[in-house]
Formats: sequence, C-alpha cells, structure tokens
Amino acid sequence: MSENVVTKTKTNTEFKRVMRKILRNPSAVLGFVLLAFFILVAIFAPLIAKPLNPLMLDGNSTKLDDPYIMPIITWSSEPVPPSAEHPFGMIQGRDIFYGVVWGTRTAFFIGLTVTIISTIFGIIIGSIAGYYGGWLDEILMRITDVFMSIPFLLAAMVLTTILGNGLDKVMIAMTVFGWMGAARLIRANILQVKEEQFVLAAKALGIKDYFIIMRHILPNTIFPVLIQASMRMGSLVITAAGLSFLGLGAPVGYADWGSMLNFTRNWILGTSGSAFTYWYAVFYPGMAMVLFVLAWNLVGDALRDVFDPRLK
Repeated sequence: MSENVVTKTKTNTEFKRVMRKILRNPSAVLGFVLLAFFILVAIFAPLIAKPLNPLMLDGNSTKLDDPYIMPIITWSSEPVPPSAEHPFGMIQGRDIFYGVVWGTRTAFFIGLTVTIISTIFGIIIGSIAGYYGGWLDEILMRITDVFMSIPFLLAAMVLTTILGNGLDKVMIAMTVFGWMGAARLIRANILQVKEEQFVLAAKALGIKDYFIIMRHILPNTIFPVLIQASMRMGSLVITAAGLSFLGLGAPVGYADWGSMLNFTRNWILGTSGSAFTYWYAVFYPGMAMVLFVLAWNLVGDALRDVFDPRLK
C-alpha cells in the first residue's frame, strides 16, 4: 500500500512539474490553445458548417453523400467576396468557409495517419539496426541513406504521379519517404542505451530480444522520436497541400486547403491587382495552414523542453 502511495505521489509531482513548465512558457500555451482550437473545429465540423447541397432540382437542400466534397452553391466561377451568408467568400462556386472547416478534418487525417504509420515503421527499422548492429545495421542504414538522399517533395511527386491522383496516393508516397528520420533517431538512442546495466542484466537472464526492446529499451528511447513526430505533423500537411495545389492530391472540390488554393491560381496570377481583389480566396485557407503548422511546431518545442533530460 505504501509503495502505491509513493508512486502516486511521484506521478502527481511529475504532472505538476510538467504543467508548471508548460504554463510558464507563453509559446507553449499558444501552441496548445491553437491545437485545441483546431481539434474542436474538426470535431464539431458538421455543426459549424452543415454539409448541405443547395443545388437540387426540387430547390430543397439535402444532405450530401460525402460531406468532404464542398457543395456547389453557384455555377459561376467568379470569386464572390465575403458576405453574411458566406463569411469567407466563395471560389469556383464553393463556400470557402465550408472548405476551411472541413479541411481541418482532412489535415488531421493526413497528418496523423502518415505520422503514425511512418513513425512505427521507422521505429521498427531503427530498433533492429541499433539493437543487433553488425552487418544488419550496415544494410538497413545504407538503405535509409539512399531514401534520405532523395528530395522528399520530389520523391512524393514522382510516386504520386506513378500511383495516380488522390489523397490516398499522396499519403502512401509521404509514408514511403517519411520514415527515415525516426529510424535514424531511434537507432542513435538505442546505441546509447543498449550498453546500460539494466539491458545487460536482462540479456544475462535470458530474456528474449523482443521483450528487451519493448519493455526496457523503447520506453527509455522513444520520447525524442515522439517529439520529432509531433513536429513533423505540420510539414506533412504542408506537403500534402502542395501536392493538391499542383493537382496531384485531393480531387476537385474536396475539402482540402491545398485543393482550395488550386482554385485561386487563375485569379491571383491572371490580371493585374487580382491578388489584392480576391485576397480572401488565398488568405483564409492559407492562414489555416499557417496556424495549423505553427500549433504543432510550438507543441513539439514545448514537449521537447519538458521531456528532454538535458533541459531539465
């Protein structure tokens, strides 16, 4: 009973230390507030921007089959400035506010899916290379170096072109070329930890390598990888938006910030001064991306400051 009380006390003390350090850092507070804001927008997207299609033959609005497809409100392609009904304006006959709100869900889906899958794959490769070493480490790390030598955005563009358009193809491309950082980082950490006494003692007791890695090594080496993963979230969303802007990602009309910016190309580059005239078409989806990336970068910095033992 006394051990449980001591453990609970230590946990509470550590939690208070973490919260105190976060609350004393204005940039960390800003990051968590922005992230919480985007999470709430993504959760309550159906209430904030109802997925209704006003263009029906009988004149009545009905629910869309796919709420991620931005409903066509008017067949005119001319950008429409913000109004009471459409606070962010319209582009290509679609409501920008609707696209920004539902695009938040798209951003989280892309970022979380690619980050989780690529990080897990990188941890597996890096753990095997770092723990066993020798020729296996040499082969795996040379393969990693080959992948790292290829520019990420260029490789994603080429693979997306080969696989075909679509967000699923973009996510596959980013996953294939996004695991190397996690692999190298976890390998470097394991090389330091695997010579510690508790790991050597586990080996001497005959514990299987799998359990040593999972129970003893990863819990002591994975935090830097998780922090790196949180900071990659924003960059992955920017990459996916860039591919959608080039027409390689989300299909036309999909609630994706990059796809929305693709609608503006003819207007911001067309006539003199049109970039200022139709500023709303670029500003709102662009600002959503900036704030989303800023939120994850600030959260990643805050987690690093809290959990990095060198900064304690």
